Amino acid sequence: MTDLVIRGAEVNGVPGVDVAVTGDRITAVGAHLPASRAEVFDADGGALIPGLHDHHLHLHAMAADAASVRCGPPRVRDPAALADALGRAPGDDSGWVRGVGYIETVAGDLDADALDRLHPARPVRIQHRSGAMWILNGAAVTATHLDGASHPGIERGQDGRPTGRVWRADTWLRARLPPSRPPRLDNIGAALSRMGITGVTDATPDLDPQSRSAIETSITDGILPQRVHLLGAPPDAESVSPAARLTVGPYKIVLADSELPDLDDLARRIHRVHNRGRAVAVHCVTREALLILLTVLDEVGTLPGDRIEHGALIPAETIDDLRRRGLTVVTQPGFLADRGHDYLRDIDRRDQSDLYRCRSLIDASVAVALSSDAPYGPLDPWAVITAAVTRRAPTGEIVGSTERITAAQALARYLTPADNPGGTPRRIRVGATADMVLLSAPLADILTAPAADAVQATMIGGHWAYPD
Repeated sequence: MTDLVIRGAEVNGVPGVDVAVTGDRITAVGAHLPASRAEVFDADGGALIPGLHDHHLHLHAMAADAASVRCGPPRVRDPAALADALGRAPGDDSGWVRGVGYIETVAGDLDADALDRLHPARPVRIQHRSGAMWILNGAAVTATHLDGASHPGIERGQDGRPTGRVWRADTWLRARLPPSRPPRLDNIGAALSRMGITGVTDATPDLDPQSRSAIETSITDGILPQRVHLLGAPPDAESVSPAARLTVGPYKIVLADSELPDLDDLARRIHRVHNRGRAVAVHCVTREALLILLTVLDEVGTLPGDRIEHGALIPAETIDDLRRRGLTVVTQPGFLADRGHDYLRDIDRRDQSDLYRCRSLIDASVAVALSSDAPYGPLDPWAVITAAVTRRAPTGEIVGSTERITAAQALARYLTPADNPGGTPRRIRVGATADMVLLSAPLADILTAPAADAVQATMIGGHWAYPD
């Protein structure tokens, strides 16, 4: 028996269409569908589209970010404001302070000594805006025993002592902090639903068992209604979790900006993952990292599903290589709207046309998916769509005008399946899972000025997730 009929929606560009839902599936699409004893929901002519999928974000980092001290623009712009923000952080005199969003324009190349001058009383760790580095003050260096520790991510000065700067060592560093549970994800699930996001790909590398279990529990308990695709599960992880809405995707490999890998070692890692029949998702932000990856893939080959995360700088001469290898680029043009002025200031003019490519990749038949990289980039998918269309920096300048795409093209790259980013967009059709978003007007009208407030309702698996 039909559970719900959504009446009078625009579906696949056609107005006045009804959609019937039974259980977690769409069971009928057409005009004047019988409702019988089903609940009837009036769409009032709004577009009904598949739920959006954010193909690259970090769930627990988002939850931790929401409870952290803001250490960069727009709230904090100079050393005095940073000292004030740290001083106002809640907690007792011995409690840890966690800061996020730091950038060098605030107080330069921050290290333990410089941070001690701002806040020496409590142990402080501040994450750089890139997410690649933590900066610890003296109390935090002592508390984590960095002086006697051995890890390639620990930066040391000429005297051999740690500077307080730790690169790409989140899991290692977390083990040296006071024990804590992964943060709850209920607020994250609600925020995603309000924006029309029904599924996410968590791109956290080397996700520890406790964090994976917390995600699974959040799904089972219903506080995270979204479907979750994991990139950070171990290479031998099963493809589907008992939580049903938790699946395992390609294996995440980070080519760190601070220390590029040995080619032979990278080749062995990719080869081992491919031998298990699993694709790889490789973090490539710099030109050098991308060229190293392409060189290694010449040796080990590719598998369907191999993907490049970010592709922040893609030289024009590599685009055909990406197409020939069948690689997908999961990119984040939202960074242009968030910090495009910094790129124009800090990146060589010759490289600026290579930033967060969209149109040139699509025109060359390279699969492209869009995502947020939240909390490091703006989460709102409608803002990311706008950024892909305008490529406008906060100062109003345009970053790479030739890489603009249409709003419809950008939206389509949020509608592709979790296991096929950049593939064929999902559609409202009989038999499809009832993950849908109802907008406040026809789609063409919404795409003239994409905004999250156009989301009227979000359904996941046949149940309303927003409003709940």
